Formats: sequence, C-alpha cells, structure tokens
Amino acid sequence: MTVPGAVAAGHPETCRAAVDILNAGGNAVDAALAAMAVACIAEPALASLGGGGFLLSAMASGRHAGTRVVHDFFVNTPGQRPPRPDAIDFRPVHAEFGATRQEFHIGRAAIAVPGIVRGLFAAHRDLGRMPIAAVVEPAVRCARDGVPLAPAQADILAIIDAIIGATPAARALFASPDRPGARIGAGERLRWPRLADVLETLAIEGDELFYRGEIARQIVADASAGGATLSLDDFARYRVEHRPPLTRRACGAEILLNPPPASGGVLLALALALIDDRRLAGHGFATAAALDETIAVMAAAQQARLDAGEGGDEEAAALDRLCDPALIALWRRRIAGRPRALRGTTHISVVDGEGNAAALSLSNGEGSAYVVPGTDIMMNNMLGEDDLAPRGFHRWQPATRMTSMMAPTLVTTAAGERIALGSGGSNRIRTAMLQVLVNHLVFGLPLADAIAAPRLHYEADALSIEPGFAEAELARLLAAHPSAVVWPALSMFFGGVHAAARSGAGRFIAAADARRGGAAHAG
Repeated sequence: MTVPGAVAAGHPETCRAAVDILNAGGNAVDAALAAMAVACIAEPALASLGGGGFLLSAMASGRHAGTRVVHDFFVNTPGQRPPRPDAIDFRPVHAEFGATRQEFHIGRAAIAVPGIVRGLFAAHRDLGRMPIAAVVEPAVRCARDGVPLAPAQADILAIIDAIIGATPAARALFASPDRPGARIGAGERLRWPRLADVLETLAIEGDELFYRGEIARQIVADASAGGATLSLDDFARYRVEHRPPLTRRACGAEILLNPPPASGGVLLALALALIDDRRLAGHGFATAAALDETIAVMAAAQQARLDAGEGGDEEAAALDRLCDPALIALWRRRIAGRPRALRGTTHISVVDGEGNAAALSLSNGEGSAYVVPGTDIMMNNMLGEDDLAPRGFHRWQPATRMTSMMAPTLVTTAAGERIALGSGGSNRIRTAMLQVLVNHLVFGLPLADAIAAPRLHYEADALSIEPGFAEAELARLLAAHPSAVVWPALSMFFGGVHAAARSGAGRFIAAADARRGGAAHAG
C-alpha cells in the first residue's frame, strides 16, 4: 500500500528515496533527508556531503506539531584568511551554458567549512522519526550498486568539464566505467562504493566522525598543503543554526521563506511585496504588460541588494528592513516611474500524509576539484563563488556563515493548499521562484504548468528570455528591450523549481522541473 504524500526532486532516484521512506513510516523530514543523501550520488554535479544547504520544515502532527523552523547548515568561512593569496591553490575555470559563460574558482583554497553532514544529523535528531541508518540506507544502496547517470546530469557535467577534469582525483571520480579516458556519460552507471562505506560508518558513529575525526583531519591537512587556512577548529566549531522562517503574506497566501543571513528568501519576499497582484492579474498571463512589470520587480529587487550592502549578515539584515511597508511604497514608486517595458544547486520538496512539509535546498557550488582521499566526496568551492564574495576573493569575514541565494519556501493558500517548493540556479533562483509563485497564485496555473511556463531573468541591465512566449507578446517585449537575448530552448540556466503540495481537499500534487531533469511522485 502506498502511503499518501507528494515528492518532487532533481532526479528519479532522489525522488524514489523520499517515497520509499514515506512508505516505510517516515515523515516529511525523514524523507527529505534521505533524498538529500541520495542526491549526493544521483546528482553528483550539484550535491555532495562536502557542501551545505537549508531545510525549511512545517510540522502539522505528532509531538512537533506547530513547529516551523529553518535548519541552516550552509557553509562557514574559515577562521583565518590566507596570509598569501598569491600562493594558494585557487584558480579560475569557465563553465559554458550555451548562450552564456560563467567564471568559477576552484582549488583547495576555495573550500568553505561544509554543513551537510551536521545538517543531516541535526534535523534528524530534531524532527525525524525513523532510525538514521534507515534514512541513509537508500543512499548507501545507490552508492554501492550505482546509479545510471541521467541525461540532465550528464549535461551538467559537460558544462563543468573544466572542473571535473582539473585534478586526477576528480577525473577518476567521474570516469566512464566503459570507455577508458572518457568522462562518464548518460546511461552509464556511477558507483561510489567508498561513499557507501562513509555513510554506513556515519550512521553508526555519528557526525563527529566527519567534524572531529579522520575525515576532518584529512581535509585540513590537504587544504593546508594548498595554502588554505581551513583548521580542525573550524570543523569542530561548526554548528547548525535553527532560525524562525521569514513569514510574509503575498498574492493571497502565507509564505514562509529562508531568513537572513541567507539573502535569497529576503529578495524573494521583497519581490513578492513589490508585485501588485491585482494589476498583474488584470494584464493577463504572459502578456507583454505583465512581463514588463515582472522585469521591473526583478530589477528593483536586484538594486535593493546592491543598495543594501556588500554581503553577509549586514546585507541580509538591511534587505530584511527593505520589507518595511514604507520602503516597499518607495520601491513601488520607483517601479511606477519606469516604462512598462550558474551555481550548482538542487532542491527537494516533500509533503506527507499527516500534513508535514519540508523544503530542502543544497549545493556544492560547482565543486572544488578536490576529492577527499578514500571517501568519493568532492568538496565545495563556495569561497570561489562570485555571488558569495561581493567584497572580492579572500576578503571574507572569518568564521562566518556565508550568505546564499537558496530559497526553500512553504506556502499556505486561503483555500488550504500547502506547497513546498524551491529551486536551483544561483542568482536565478529568486526570479524562477517569483515567476512560478505568480503563475500559480496570481494567474491560477496548476503547479505543473506554472513550472513549465517559459521564464525571464533580468540582472545587471541584461534580459534573458526563454522560448515559448506568444509571438506578439515577445515582439512587444523585444521592442522595449532590444538588447535582450532569446534563448534557443528551455534551459537549466533559468533554474529548476520542484514543488510538492497537498490541496485543501486533501489531494496530493507534485511537479518537477524538466529543465534540470526533475522527477515527481504524488500518491
């Protein structure tokens, strides 16, 4: 018998893990954590035990009923900056998205203190129901038996080929099992048996193995050899932060968002506050007028980020203040005066039969190309992220939780629908989420259609447009934005929104984004 629930994630195996846990008696948090562990094998370019993330949970049953909390297990900066930035393992590479190109930095000095393992155990202790060994068992099985590489994952690996080919260990990790010297391709089975051993041992010994034991010592020793400043103290001091979600009302719904110091949730809250949903609805779905208003909101939210500061806690606090009604009115006036003119992230959404909801986003950046010997774990490159280093590389505040654009979100509508959703896509997360929420809450599109609809992204005075808009509306849009780039096909550049929901009538709905090879289950 299938247990009622809904799951949406970035890979069929990731989705299956969550469904299996629900069927075995786990709750939404157990299921999301199991899926997170599997994503570290099934979505290898986007997720890793060496990265960080956020889990937003709203519990409706059991001893945790009424709990609404964000487990922040994103990465920390090391306790010291490199004394000689010119003599460290830190170098630029480029990823080719087709219509655009992005520069990333990799190497041992790009590694921030990871949080995934601490987050897995902390969230499980707080809200989980099943034994931790049962939660990680699907990931152990996938790592040991192997997972056929999905076409979307193969495409991502091709995009970051310069990273996974940068070191012998990275090349070995992603080597084809059938074609010597080649990168693993779609349909070939990815097996990481040493990761299976790590997961099994963690389930027995706990997260201290990773943060105070052999794994931490190995990472620190190798990072030090590359001129980085990661220390054993950095690992031992790492803690998961428990935060109340940022709560806003917009588009007729209560929306729970990722709070500061993450900036993605605040920027999304600001954009939702700027949206005039009645006027937008009056324009009609995907009309040039509605699209122009959406672009204006995107531009205002981006400018708000620039005006608020340069990053970190100060930026997030300032952005939070921007949601003050008086400041929202100011931004509305600025919008009214205008003509109506890739980071590696994945997401998991779960709603269970008891009404519990979990939205979990995680990232490894693009990976640092450093693989921890004997573990099959590639560490993150968060210190090499332009988006996360607005002051410049190696100028970060020491021993500080880094900010992130990840924006796991929970929505409750007036009709009683509860939705868990989120997206990958770095600085495109907030614009992808904004458009999906508007499509569903304002224009009334079913979740699957709201996600599948073509998107825009506006940043730094540059407009990118997916294909699929009506020709007449696209012509009007291009007349107002003659320098806009129209992409030839739907693309992962525009994010990957995965949503799971329970309607007010109790029906389960799940929709995953084909842009990132998503998979969904509703039963």
